[in-house]
Amino acid sequence: MSEWTGHQGTIEFMESETKDLPQKRGPQRPLDTFDRKILAAMTADARQTYAEMGRAAGLSAPAVHERVKRLKASGALAGTTARIDGAAVGKPFLAFVHVDAEGWGKSQRMMRLNAFPEVEEMHSVAGDTCVIVKVRTASAQALEQFLSQVFVLPGVRGTKSFVVLSTYLERPVQAEVTGEWPAVPLPPE
Repeated sequence: MSEWTGHQGTIEFMESETKDLPQKRGPQRPLDTFDRKILAAMTADARQTYAEMGRAAGLSAPAVHERVKRLKASGALAGTTARIDGAAVGKPFLAFVHVDAEGWGKSQRMMRLNAFPEVEEMHSVAGDTCVIVKVRTASAQALEQFLSQVFVLPGVRGTKSFVVLSTYLERPVQAEVTGEWPAVPLPPE
């Protein structure tokens, strides 16, 4: 669809541009305390045995095994992966690239950036940018090469790159949820 008018045309265009992109699915049933304890144990060390996770969750090894199967089937447990140190594999240069594009931003062309192993995350966001890309490269020059790939995408108007100097916290999704936020913010030290 090369031309469109009005809101409906915009929706049709976005659907045609993104229909083949993978969609996230949520868990089919709510997670209970045991599920969250199992996920927390796996997040700490996915190499643990079901018996070790069971001790942390207060369940037997067979019960943990069944719950892990259910968590995988529901999509709550997307998989287990190794966490790799960027510097150890020759990619010590971390940056977050904000991409400003015409329209929605997320398109098949934009999603082709995931072909580069330097791209770790891509997020559609609200605000003054369309997409945020987490990129880990070998050097500033490699980031510049990546940016040259972004700029040739149709509709890209500009980028803002935020180079990471130090990382204070980097962790995967945590299973726990804050049940009640403090009424008063944490006090300064």
